[in-house]
Amino acid sequence: QVQLVESGGGLVQAGGSLRLSCAAASGRTFSSYSMGWFRQAPGKEREFVAVINWNGGHTYYADSVKGRFTISRDNAKNTVYLQMNSLKPEDTADYYCAARNIIFTATSSRDYDYWGQGTQVTVSS
Repeated sequence: QVQLVESGGGLVQAGGSLRLSCAAASGRTFSSYSMGWFRQAPGKEREFVAVINWNGGHTYYADSVKGRFTISRDNAKNTVYLQMNSLKPEDTADYYCAARNIIFTATSSRDYDYWGQGTQVTVSS
């Protein structure tokens, strides 16, 4: 079992930056999990944003955020981050981190085993 707690959301103007954090509490070693970020805008399906493998050596991004967002992790702190730069109004959503029970990455929400409660990001124009 993994408990995930996101933080760092808020209101920002277009072009601004935010850094989301996701702290994990687990009986297993944090590096046993690949970690992903997803988002869900009002009235829309949850969508993949970014994923990182167990040691940070592999990352993958949705086309909509590539070049603007960076996912990273600190296994010593049991935390995964999402640095979001050049934010756009269309980035407005609830952002969720998720943990996958194996070290390989995935982009489908169905492949993740644990989810946080989400943190809200609002980008004003």
